Amino acid sequence: MSELTHFNTRGEAHMVDISHKAISQRLAIAAGEIVMQKATIEKILNGTHKKGDVLGIARIAGIMAAKKTPELIPLCHSVGLTRVEINFQVDAENTSVRCAAQAETLSRTGVEMEALNAVQVALLTIYDMCKAIDKEMVIQSVRLLEKTGGASGDYRAQG
Repeated sequence: MSELTHFNTRGEAHMVDISHKAISQRLAIAAGEIVMQKATIEKILNGTHKKGDVLGIARIAGIMAAKKTPELIPLCHSVGLTRVEINFQVDAENTSVRCAAQAETLSRTGVEMEALNAVQVALLTIYDMCKAIDKEMVIQSVRLLEKTGGASGDYRAQG
């Protein structure tokens, strides 16, 4: 494992200096899921939820979350996002919705946090919109699946 860089020589938290890094194309993909009751997923699929288009609103929330990541994660750099894409895959049989977020930039630092934040907020939005009918929903398995670009090289999750 590499050395932690968010601490200076005195052990104090600080924002990492990235000025010496080259600008490069960077991409990150994260995913997670929310599991719910069958009746809840049916309302989402049928478009009969009284709050409206649950997945459409969650998609916008995820995009907004990616853009606001440095406001929420204290030592995260601001990056100019060139693209954020949020996709949902509904699994009616297992009563779950999988969310995948892809974030891209031309920057000196990566966009893993933006992709992860987008997934979390998109799933939280689904929870918020459906909590009146299903308080037992579970958000789980949020993780980085892939990243490209930067000095640390490419990464792809195993399994």
